[in-house]
Amino acid sequence: MLYLVLSLIALGTFAALIHLFFSKKGKEEKVKMPTSSSCATCNGLDPKCEQECMMEASTKEIEYYEDEELDAFKGKASNDYTEKEVSQFSEVLYTMRPDEVKGWSRSLTLRGINLPDQLKDEVFMMIE
Repeated sequence: MLYLVLSLIALGTFAALIHLFFSKKGKEEKVKMPTSSSCATCNGLDPKCEQECMMEASTKEIEYYEDEELDAFKGKASNDYTEKEVSQFSEVLYTMRPDEVKGWSRSLTLRGINLPDQLKDEVFMMIE
């Protein structure tokens, strides 16, 4: 009878240990879902974020930054702008808030307007 009681105690202890082991392992393996980030938080370091935001933006209505006159440059190569045309882009760029520059750049891309080469470095610096 003593052997039966000891066997039951050993079996119960073994079962409890197995349960603890698998319950801890199950908790460790739970996948944490990343917090959803908005396109406002994309900082340019994560290309996936940038790509997703561009895809999201392409499904929405294009946002204009009081720059409708720039639509005349749709399809023009970035190295073909005259100084007068570059000044039109500069005027828009320097009248917007720094936090709007990234959205403006996306807007131009979605509208098929290439940013003049003369302004690219400055725009990228403002975005960063």
